Amino acid sequence: MSQRTDRLDSQIRQELMELLQREMKDPRVGFATITRVETARDLGTARVWVSVLGTPEEQASTVRALTDAAPWLRRQLGGRLTIRHVPQLVIRHDDSIEAGDRVLRLLRELEEERAGEP
Repeated sequence: MSQRTDRLDSQIRQELMELLQREMKDPRVGFATITRVETARDLGTARVWVSVLGTPEEQASTVRALTDAAPWLRRQLGGRLTIRHVPQLVIRHDDSIEAGDRVLRLLRELEEERAGEP
C-alpha cells in the first residue's frame, strides 16, 4: 500500500477508537478495540478489524452493533477527516489476540510439563 493509504488507515483507526470510547452510547458495544484498518486503493471502502473481550455472544453482539452504527461512524469521520470522500466501513471481527493468547497458554502448559519431568 502507499504512504497515503497507510496514513489514512492510521487516522481512521485513531478517530474510530476515539468515537468508541467517548461518543458511542450503544449498550450492545462491549469492550472493543480497533486493531487494524485497511483502506482499498480506490478509497471506496475501509475494512475495520475489531477485537472484542467477552463471550462469543458478546463479541457477535458488539460486531452487529458496530455494523449497524457504520453509517453514523462514517458521518462522524466525515467531520473529523480532511478527505473529500469518507470510505464505506466494513466491520470484521478480529480474533488474532485470542489466537495469540491460546498459543501462549499452550506454550506455558508445555513448559510446565517439561519442568515436572525428572
